[in-house]
Amino acid sequence: MPSANNAAIVEISQTANKFRSSIVLQYDNKYIDVKSILGLFTTLLSSSNYDLHVHGPDAEEAKVAIAEVFAKHNLGVNVVQE
Repeated sequence: MPSANNAAIVEISQTANKFRSSIVLQYDNKYIDVKSILGLFTTLLSSSNYDLHVHGPDAEEAKVAIAEVFAKHNLGVNVVQE
């Protein structure tokens, strides 16, 4: 499976780091801290769907921003409303 392109990974991580909330991608039974570029490099595949869990003071804004970056790079993500 091809991994997501580097530009997508960098942009996702940079966007996540603008927020104070915890932003975690769930894939199968793995959890990836979206603020970690290394974590994204090793797990983000362009053909997979991910669940995005966001908790914290700016969670709503973070969900919108991250979802927009995923969509821009044609990556599938399901924002979990908790």
